[in-house]
Amino acid sequence: MSEPTMSHQDQPAPTESLAAQAPPNSGYNTNPAPVITQTDSRDKWSKKIDFLLSVIGFAVDLGNVWRFPYICYQNGGGAFLIPYILMAIFGGVPLFYMELALGQFHRTGAISIWKHICPIFKGIGFAICIIALYVSFYYNTIIAWALYYFYSSFASTLPWTHCDNPWNTPNCTNYFGKSNVTWTNFSRSPAEEFYTRNVLEIHRSSGLRNVGGIRWQLLLCLFLIFTIVYFSLWKGVKTSGKVVWVTATLPYVVLFILLIRGATLPGAWRGVAFYLKPKWEKLLETSVWVDAAAQIFFSLGPGFGVLLALASYNPFTNNCYRDAIVTSLVNCLTSFVSGFVIFTVLGYMAEKRNVDVEDVAKDKGPSLLFITYPEAIANMVGSTFFAIIFFVMMITLGLDSTFGGLEAIITAVMDEYPEYLAHRRELFVLGLVSVCFLGSLSTLTYGGAYVVKLLEEFGVSCSIIAVGFLEAIAVSWFYGIQRFTNDIKSMLGYTPGIFWKVCWVAISPAFLAYIIVSSLLYQAPLTLFDYRYPDWSLTVGYFIGASSFMWIPIYMVYKLVWTPGSLKQRLAVCLRPERTVPDLQTDSLSMTPVP
Repeated sequence: MSEPTMSHQDQPAPTESLAAQAPPNSGYNTNPAPVITQTDSRDKWSKKIDFLLSVIGFAVDLGNVWRFPYICYQNGGGAFLIPYILMAIFGGVPLFYMELALGQFHRTGAISIWKHICPIFKGIGFAICIIALYVSFYYNTIIAWALYYFYSSFASTLPWTHCDNPWNTPNCTNYFGKSNVTWTNFSRSPAEEFYTRNVLEIHRSSGLRNVGGIRWQLLLCLFLIFTIVYFSLWKGVKTSGKVVWVTATLPYVVLFILLIRGATLPGAWRGVAFYLKPKWEKLLETSVWVDAAAQIFFSLGPGFGVLLALASYNPFTNNCYRDAIVTSLVNCLTSFVSGFVIFTVLGYMAEKRNVDVEDVAKDKGPSLLFITYPEAIANMVGSTFFAIIFFVMMITLGLDSTFGGLEAIITAVMDEYPEYLAHRRELFVLGLVSVCFLGSLSTLTYGGAYVVKLLEEFGVSCSIIAVGFLEAIAVSWFYGIQRFTNDIKSMLGYTPGIFWKVCWVAISPAFLAYIIVSSLLYQAPLTLFDYRYPDWSLTVGYFIGASSFMWIPIYMVYKLVWTPGSLKQRLAVCLRPERTVPDLQTDSLSMTPVP
C-alpha cells in the first residue's frame, strides 16, 4: 500500500508545547503536541435555524414513523417508554452531544477530524463514508417508492382501493364497504397487491439469485429524487440550509393534520389503547432493553458522521449543548406522536375488519407505510387529499436524511483533500450523486426489495454501532475526557457536569457494547414477505458489513508501518493528536497558538 497524497492539513506543523502556550490550569496535555496554523474559508450557516432544521431533518426520518410505533407496542406499549427514556438519557443524548461538540470545535469532517483526536483511529472516518454510501444505495429507493405512490395518488379513485386492476389476483379481498367478507390466510388486500405486484413487481423475481430487470418507472422516480438532492447540496450549506425550511417543517404540518383526522375516525381509541397499554412484565425481558437502545441510537443518528459535518459549519461559540437537548427532545417527541398517527388509523382498520388491533398491526418496516396506512387512507372521506399529503410527508422525511448522509461524505472528503476539491464542490457532488445513483440500480429491479433489506441489515446496522462504539472509546479514553471537556469549555464558557463525563467515559460505550453483544447473541432469520434469505446471501451480507469496518484495522496497521521510529515512538505519534486552538477573536478556523 503506497502512502496517500497528503492534504495541506496533513503537512507537518510546529511542534511547540501547548503547556507553554496555554494559560495555567487550562487542562491541556503537557506533552508536546503540534499546533496547526491555517486560514479559514469554510462555509457557515446563514442562520442558526438553518442548522437546527438540518439536524432535526436528519434525525427525524422514516424510521420515526414506521419503526418506533411498532417497537413500542411490540415491547410493552407504555411500559416501553421507561427503557426508551433511560437509554436516551444515558446513551443516545450524550453521544449526540459529543458529536455536535466535536464537529463544532474541530470544524472539519469525519476523516480529517481524527488527526486532532487520535490519528490511529482515522479509519473510522473512511468506514463512516462507506456506510453512508450503502445507506444512499437503498434509502433513496424507498423515497422513490413514495414518489411513485405520490404520482399514483392523483386519481379520483386511488388504485389500491379495489381489486379490478390488471395486477390483482383472485386472492385480492376488499372488505371495506362490504359485509360478510371472509378473510383467510391467503387473502391479500388491494393495498398489499398494489405494493407488491404493481410498485415492486416482486412476483417477477424468484429471490436474490434472480432479481430480474429494472423497473423503469422506479428508475425515473429515483432519477428525480437524486436531481433534487444534487441541486440541494451542490452549493453547500447555503442552499441545503434553505431547502430544509420546507423539507424539515412540512412533515410536522402533515403529521398534525393526520393526527386530527385519525383521532376523529371510528375505533381510533382502540388503537391508542393498544399502543400505550403498559405490559409491565415486558420490562423483565432483555430484548426490550436491546430494542430501546437500538431504537434511540438509530433515531438520533450519532456515528453516521452527519452531526460532525453539520456542526462543523457552526460559529465556534454556538451553544451546542442546548442544540443537543432541543433536537433530541424534538426527535423523541416526534417518534411518540407518530405512534398516535399510526395507531389511530390501525384502530379504525380493526373496527372496519371487526378484528383485534393486533391482527392489523402485524406489519412492520416499509410495509406499515406502503400497505397498512395507504389502505386505511383509501377508505377515508377525502382519500386523495390525505394520500397526497401523506406521501409528500414521506418524501420530505426521506430527503432530509439523504441530505445529511451525503453531506457527511462531502464534508469528510473535501476537508481531507482540499487542494483538489476546495473549488470543485459542484463537480464532486455530481460525481458522488452519480455513484449513489448507479449503486442503487440493483434495488430498482423486480427483486430490489430483497436487496434493500440485505443492505439495511448488513451494510448499516452492525457496522455503524461498532463504529459508534470505537468513536466513543477513542474520544473518551484516548483523546481524554479532561481534554474533551476543556474543548467544550473553550466554546461554551463552562465545563460539562459530572453526569456527562460519566456517560462519555463509561455508560455510553457500555450502552453501545450492550447492543453489539446482544445483536451477536441473537440473530433472527432474515425474511421478507414469504421469502427466507438463503445462507449464501447472509455470507454476502457479512462481507458487505466487513467491507466498511475493515478500514479501521487496516488504517491502524498502515499508520504504524509508515510512521518512522521504534514501536514505542510509533505508538506515541499515532495516539497523539495534533492540537488545534481556535482563534476566538476572529471566530474563524484560524488555528493559532493562544498567547
